[in-house]
Amino acid sequence: MSEDREQERNGARDSARPSSAAARRERRGSARPAGRKGRVEGSAAAAGSTRTTESKGRPTPSRDGRQGRVSPFRKAGRFLREVVAELRKVIWPTRKALMTYTLVVLVFVSVMVAFVAGVDVLFAKGVLWLFG
Repeated sequence: MSEDREQERNGARDSARPSSAAARRERRGSARPAGRKGRVEGSAAAAGSTRTTESKGRPTPSRDGRQGRVSPFRKAGRFLREVVAELRKVIWPTRKALMTYTLVVLVFVSVMVAFVAGVDVLFAKGVLWLFG
């Protein structure tokens, strides 16, 4: 796109920007989806009626019953794509942070193992003392 066209578009956006709240509301109201333009606001809610499929028209494509059996290979492929997409969002720790976290976990686990072992020895001695 040329610079002249880009400047014309930016200029058109700036001049078309509403300056007051009323103008913004008017602009939002005119940008409603086509399915809502003919509807009178609050008419369904005021009448207490519920929507039926007759007023909606034909069902959306995802509910046509078009969904057949999906092969296990496609399911596995989709699963792997989603896993990779999620892993790209992860903020991975630095090497230093990873070493620190690993050390903290190892120390905590060691302390808990020592605690449980100590309690086990105490209970064993108590049982031997009590039942002889």
